[in-house]
Amino acid sequence: MLLAPTPRDAQLSQTILQHAGLLAEVCPNLEELCREIGRGAGAVLLTDAALAEPGGTPERLAAALREQPSWSDIPVILLSPRGPDSLAAVWAMNTLSNVTVLDQPVRIMTLVSALQTAVKARLRQYELRDRLDALRQADRQKDEFLATLSHELRNPLAPIRNALHVLRLAGSDEQTRLRVVDTMERQVGSVIRLVDDLLELSRVNEGRIQLRKERIKLATVLRSALESSAPLVEAAGHELIVSQPPDAVLLNADPVRLTQVIANLLNNAAKYTERGGRIQLGARLEDSQAVISVQDTGIGIPHDMLERIFEMFVQVEPTDDRTRQGLGIGLTLVKRLVELHGGTIEAHSAGPGQGSEFVVRLPAFSDQRAALGKQAPQGAPGMERRRRELKRFKILVVDDHHDSGESLATLLRLLGHEVRVAYDGPAALEVAGSFRPDVVLLDIGLPGMDGVEVGARLRQDPKFHDLLLIALTGYGRDEDRQRSRSAGFDAHLVKPVDITALNTLLAGRERAKDLVRS
Repeated sequence: MLLAPTPRDAQLSQTILQHAGLLAEVCPNLEELCREIGRGAGAVLLTDAALAEPGGTPERLAAALREQPSWSDIPVILLSPRGPDSLAAVWAMNTLSNVTVLDQPVRIMTLVSALQTAVKARLRQYELRDRLDALRQADRQKDEFLATLSHELRNPLAPIRNALHVLRLAGSDEQTRLRVVDTMERQVGSVIRLVDDLLELSRVNEGRIQLRKERIKLATVLRSALESSAPLVEAAGHELIVSQPPDAVLLNADPVRLTQVIANLLNNAAKYTERGGRIQLGARLEDSQAVISVQDTGIGIPHDMLERIFEMFVQVEPTDDRTRQGLGIGLTLVKRLVELHGGTIEAHSAGPGQGSEFVVRLPAFSDQRAALGKQAPQGAPGMERRRRELKRFKILVVDDHHDSGESLATLLRLLGHEVRVAYDGPAALEVAGSFRPDVVLLDIGLPGMDGVEVGARLRQDPKFHDLLLIALTGYGRDEDRQRSRSAGFDAHLVKPVDITALNTLLAGRERAKDLVRS
């Protein structure tokens, strides 16, 4: 902003600065300059003659500069015939926070250099402003995230606590007990999925997730996603329409991760659509791309949110209706997983209340017939396999959390196993020496002697050369799994234990022993 003594001086100064690459806006008087400062400026150039105007105008300049935001400190270049000795210069240096006084007349190169330095410093202030704004936004999002996380955790915990009271009071009412157990299973599953999503996103963001790609049929993935999302869709009373291409579409993809992507989109559609709405899941083959779309008649997405909706912790509408608020990580996870598959995802919506559509595009085999011919034959689905009667084992559970250890031991006893419990490392080694377990479920995070050291000592004892050593822990990162493998553990299970996974490990151990005996 330029305030010169005369219009001729202003025009000459403006031309000189323009040749130096500096855009100067001329102000006719000091009052106008103060108004422009309020709108934002890179720097101010004026003479001490401007500060000598009658009516206390210099104080108005000082007030305008004091009214700047905390991050802002506009540089002021003051030209004075007497340099820093003039009254105007002394006033400016004592009153203004960021002022440079140059002797007048001033060399053009000196003036240009001073202004260029001032503008660069001013640009850094704007960069600081942007960073502060980003930090404030991140802080707000963090607070919203923590509030929502608290709600999402309390949501399932409330029925679990109520169910425990019901179990105590139900007595011999078996029907009530079974209904309550079903409720507890559903709610515990909700908590586990919530924690898994948080850990999953962390792994994706740090680049530690590896896809297990294989040749799969898109229809198989869609079916798995529909089975996963069916309870939520049905509970909301939505109409679900599914359309697929007549011929099989083959992909080279991770079936678990791709199912996760589609199920997440279906869950979002069910969650953000008023009861009794309509959800459409479509899939088609376009050239060499598989196109999957999830469309709903829900609350829609504002136009300015269509790109931001995939950012971390961003949600469509901040609302008091917490039942519709998630953690703001689901779509971020979906986008990262789609991109890991070499695909893209887009959001479309005509606006609030107009529904939304998410379109995923993934690379498909260009020659579908040839790929279908090479597809490995599929065995019978795991759910249709005949259950085998598990052998009963001697199992040692080691966990410093008493309730966790005792509840798992009770479950294993109900399954017919002989179980002992230890609560620290030394006790675990002592019990193992006398009990001679077939299997040890060992918590890694023990106080004092941790589970890794306990496992290493057990592995060094010849009595336990065929011991099935399983890490059972709340730590599920890749480095935690690698650490347990390096310590000699046969498997790594994350709390709360999936009893189906544990039974699979036990069955695998028995098959291995049968092979040795044969």
